Amino acid sequence: MEHKTKSPMETQTQVIKRVTIWVFIVAFVAILAGAEGRNVKSFNTFEYSAMSCRAHSASVTEFGAVGDGKTLNTRAFAAAIAHLSRYSAVGGGLLYVPAGRWLTGTFNLTSHFTLYLHRNAVLLASQDIRDWPLGDPLPSYGHGREAPGGRYMSFIFGTNLTDVIITGDNGKIDGQGGIWWTKFHKGSLKYTRPHLIEILHSRSIQISNLTLLNSPFWTVHPVYSSDIIIQGVTILAPIKSPNTDGIDPDSCTNTRIEDVHIVSGDDCVAVKSGWDEYGISYGMPTRQLVIRRLTCISPYSAMIALGSEMSGGIADVRAEDITAINTESGVRIKTALGRGGYVKDIYVKGMKMHTMKWAFWMDGNYGSHPDNHYNPKARPMVSGINYRDIVAENVTMAAQFKGIPGDPFTGICISNATITMAPKSKEAPWTCSDVHGITSGVTPRPCGMLPEQTTTCHFPQTSLPIDAVRFKKCISRGNHA
Repeated sequence: MEHKTKSPMETQTQVIKRVTIWVFIVAFVAILAGAEGRNVKSFNTFEYSAMSCRAHSASVTEFGAVGDGKTLNTRAFAAAIAHLSRYSAVGGGLLYVPAGRWLTGTFNLTSHFTLYLHRNAVLLASQDIRDWPLGDPLPSYGHGREAPGGRYMSFIFGTNLTDVIITGDNGKIDGQGGIWWTKFHKGSLKYTRPHLIEILHSRSIQISNLTLLNSPFWTVHPVYSSDIIIQGVTILAPIKSPNTDGIDPDSCTNTRIEDVHIVSGDDCVAVKSGWDEYGISYGMPTRQLVIRRLTCISPYSAMIALGSEMSGGIADVRAEDITAINTESGVRIKTALGRGGYVKDIYVKGMKMHTMKWAFWMDGNYGSHPDNHYNPKARPMVSGINYRDIVAENVTMAAQFKGIPGDPFTGICISNATITMAPKSKEAPWTCSDVHGITSGVTPRPCGMLPEQTTTCHFPQTSLPIDAVRFKKCISRGNHA
């Protein structure tokens, strides 16, 4: 066979081609690896509704997260959020959590940021208490709610943020609270248990389209914040789990809670504003709160509680089209001497209840003080409480209204309310002391302190500012930051 000899020019050309190819391959691999050594993986295009859309996105897997339910991913979440925080001024960032079980310790959010969970994604809170750092008490509480010291940081936490969104396609966030409930019952905790989600000193907050499970303590706790929307959320905890409140707006302004289903070991929604002398000093009320289409199951607590930590004041709360099933009480006001503050301008319309201990409950002797420094002369003011269009079935007691001697609850109005008592109910349907008000079209007949007077209790016709906020249709195309 005859062999042809390559010319020096042909050999040089081939070498140059090979070198060029290798340079291209090395450069391509470097791009894939990224400046931070991220393992970039694409994720599908998806749509979601939000107050703000994001220009940049990344998957938590790019930062080494493993969704096997065993690998601790705290560092991966922290690295991903730190990376996306760079884009806060240029369109914001979205962190995508794909299908899987993602075990992690606590992590902090950032501004102009969206945390998005795939429908089959589950965030699992670590059950190792070493993964939960300690934080300072809230200034409006003076110390931890359960202990004189500080408190464990919440599972998902943020402070001094603007435009933060936690959403998904009904993905799950599981606080795995059993270990905390056991320690609480044993009295072995030195600090207050953590919340599942807590956001402080922030504005423009959205929490939507998620299932929140088994919080160690209160589930969603926005505090010292404004312009908040909590929508399309399911919150579940065992009915005997301690203090697993659903949503606790605390010293917040302009909040919208709607289309929410809660099963809880405590109040489904608990409206707060600080505790005794600390709340009085901090002086930040909760106001302009609207609650719509809430469904609650809580056999040992209330559908909506106002207080008991209400020392900064609670005003202009509007609840409509709400349903309680197998729940201790519908709307409950909790306060005491030493609280100070006020609960006023409360409006409830369209409340349905089935299998209840009380339909209405107001308590002016709800104890529990942070320390011995509270002022027993700090009297709370409760006035302007309006209920209308109420239907309740299988109720043990229609109402228990107990104001404070010398400081009665005033301006109570109940109209168009039909309460059907449980067949075996032996209690007097109404118990009243130190309250003043009127009723209209209420059965069974109320107590003498609430005489009949033809009227329709007030419900505001004007909208709150938060109702003007509309979600946008956002599309994430997996364009990695």
